[in-house]
Amino acid sequence: MNDFLKYAISQGASDFHIALGNNPVMRIHGELIPVDYPPIAAMESQRILIEILNDQQLAALGKQKNVDFCYKVPGIGRFRTNVFVQRHGIDAVFRIIPQKVPVFDSIGLPQNMRELAHYHQGMILVTGPSGCGKTTTLAALVDLINETRSAHIITIEDPIEYVHGNKVALINQREVNSHTETFSSALRASLREDPDVILVGEMRDLETVRMAITAAETGHLVLTTLHTTNAASSIDRIIGTFPPEEQWQVRIMISESLKAIITQVLLPTIDKKGVIPAFEILVVTQAIAALIREGKTFQIPSIQQTSQHLGMSLLDQSLLKLVQDKKVNPMSAFAKAFKKELIEPFLESK
Repeated sequence: MNDFLKYAISQGASDFHIALGNNPVMRIHGELIPVDYPPIAAMESQRILIEILNDQQLAALGKQKNVDFCYKVPGIGRFRTNVFVQRHGIDAVFRIIPQKVPVFDSIGLPQNMRELAHYHQGMILVTGPSGCGKTTTLAALVDLINETRSAHIITIEDPIEYVHGNKVALINQREVNSHTETFSSALRASLREDPDVILVGEMRDLETVRMAITAAETGHLVLTTLHTTNAASSIDRIIGTFPPEEQWQVRIMISESLKAIITQVLLPTIDKKGVIPAFEILVVTQAIAALIREGKTFQIPSIQQTSQHLGMSLLDQSLLKLVQDKKVNPMSAFAKAFKKELIEPFLESK
């Protein structure tokens, strides 16, 4: 297994798949590329995957039929790993975690977003589809806080991906299943651990969402993620998590605690030698807060479109600029755009 992973790193892959009955597969710049290796047989799959699991992980696989963990190979790297049972046997996906913690200036966010690191309370959401770089953006924000503030940062992750050393800040990193049972239990405990900043890897359930909002309301900066495609839908997703009788109160709480939403997607560069992010940014102003309270989130995009001077933007605006600057293929941007008519003229000219 380690030889496979070493090869994947050498090829610049972001993910490596063990798929029973098929060649191993790498994802490189968003494209799935088969490895020149014979199809994986059932016995080989079981052997190479079972041997990397400890007893706790093996028990979880037997009970839940899938298990998440961070696989560490000294001298090679760290991998966010999911081993799962499918109809033919056992498969696995390894996400390659870069060795270095990303710095803010490397992730492509506008410079005015550096101000997010100076917030002392509230919630900052990073959203987008799986594999779009949410974890990288959060890691860069944590690193920026680590460099600039004397703060106690607690991260709750499943699993721990980027490993942060203490700089100006003090950082404690906790992994679900290894250091705590659930996101919500770790989040509840963190409020008694004198935190300034709490990173929650993902808000998966009502209790975690509730605790994250409580932490943001009680003087802590909460950084977290959702699998949503734009700012307005992110707000609706949070509110919709709660029972109907609580939603009016949650709207008020969100309008007061939410500070910013960063939505992102990744696109292959025009030369196909890498990927580049496109961002949608929402900064919660008084006008945005009023729309949240009044249940008028459908009006938020119009304010984003006209508030670029405040650092806001829509995803479509970011995609359009990447096309105009000839950084991405128009067809790639067209596939990600909401208002596809913005990109269509570039397809026709091409």
